[in-house]
Amino acid sequence: MPIYGSNEVIWHEEGKLMSDFQELIKSFPKIREYVRDFFVYGFKTRNDFKEKSPRTYDNQRRRLESWLGPYVRKDYAPGGANLSLAIDSNLLDTNPLFQVWKTKSFTDNDIVLHFLILDSLEDGSALTAEKITDTLLSKYDTLFDIQTVRRKCNTYAKEGLLQKQKIGKTVVFSLDNTLTYWLRTDENILDALAFYQMAGNFGIIANMLSEHLDAQNHTFRVKHSFFVHTLEDGILLELLEAMDKQLKIELEVKSSKNERKNTTTCIPLQIFTSARSGRRFLCAYTSTRKRFTCYRLDTIKKVIPLESAENYGELLTKLDHNRSYLWGVSFQSDERRRLDTLNMTIWALEPTENYIVQRLKREGRGGTITKTAPNTYRYEIQVFDCNEMLPWIRTFIGRILSLECTSKSVEKRFYNDLETMYRMYGIDENGTDT
Repeated sequence: MPIYGSNEVIWHEEGKLMSDFQELIKSFPKIREYVRDFFVYGFKTRNDFKEKSPRTYDNQRRRLESWLGPYVRKDYAPGGANLSLAIDSNLLDTNPLFQVWKTKSFTDNDIVLHFLILDSLEDGSALTAEKITDTLLSKYDTLFDIQTVRRKCNTYAKEGLLQKQKIGKTVVFSLDNTLTYWLRTDENILDALAFYQMAGNFGIIANMLSEHLDAQNHTFRVKHSFFVHTLEDGILLELLEAMDKQLKIELEVKSSKNERKNTTTCIPLQIFTSARSGRRFLCAYTSTRKRFTCYRLDTIKKVIPLESAENYGELLTKLDHNRSYLWGVSFQSDERRRLDTLNMTIWALEPTENYIVQRLKREGRGGTITKTAPNTYRYEIQVFDCNEMLPWIRTFIGRILSLECTSKSVEKRFYNDLETMYRMYGIDENGTDT
């Protein structure tokens, strides 16, 4: 039998208590790691979670299955059951991972104060914490300590649920019903909320407002939606606030490769988003290294705001200039030169394969294209890191006559990949089957 807001209690057939399981959580960053471990980096068995005890694993697995049950898939392997998340975004009217944001635990006092404070201010009055405490006693026959009520009011003011205003030496709290009134009187707002909750950033806001209005999304579907990135929206909000105030920040970052944690001080400048994967990056300037660096948002664990950055405008101007030499998000090549130059010569039969040349112009990101001979074209570009170009370059294999790069490691990697492919398919260096 479920007891909402408390525990899920599991009973034996004879009515005896078997186990006590807490579905709600106190810390969102902690559960974010478990969601990623289970479903993003995925396909792990119980034995693969070396840093966590079996009991912790079981509790977290049960939480996730209770939140996301319809989307959890189990595949059985020799080492145990692999858990993964199966979501087809173009069939869903909302992001199922929004449920993770709605599972924060609370005490009895939290839930009582939540409703009573908001109800006591429903008439639009502005009251002090002392007056609210008196109202709770006289109107609802509920006694609370003044400091408890004041802390709750200050928390709600910080979160935007209440307005906090100082009149002389007196601090009063009030409830702003403007948004609720507007939402309930504007007939077009439901479509706007339905569309916004499917957007990439902060869709949870529209989802919660839609639930408040008892409305569902019957209009919009997104063919390619990156649902998992909602887990980073809390970090994204803190970064945007620091950028708006032009502050320096301290980041706690956990490497996606070796699990190591480190901290760095930097100046946040822009957010980059991959159109292919939806992955988001913070582009920041690190004074100690005197260079721009991009950090994946899903590796950032904590953001601590620091003092103002005096040269913020100058750095933005410099970044705008440097972005024209970015292929992806890397500002540094293997050889630590400022810029690398890549030349690629391809074959395209004229006029039937002119679409190849058009593709170079469309996807080449500002590189120059020169016709050097009949059916032969040279593509040249300068970027910070040519390594990021290799996946795109490989799509022209079969037409590439030559490839040269000032970063010899990029050139070597490309030709080594070709040799590996030849060996895999049993083709000799002349292009004939062996």
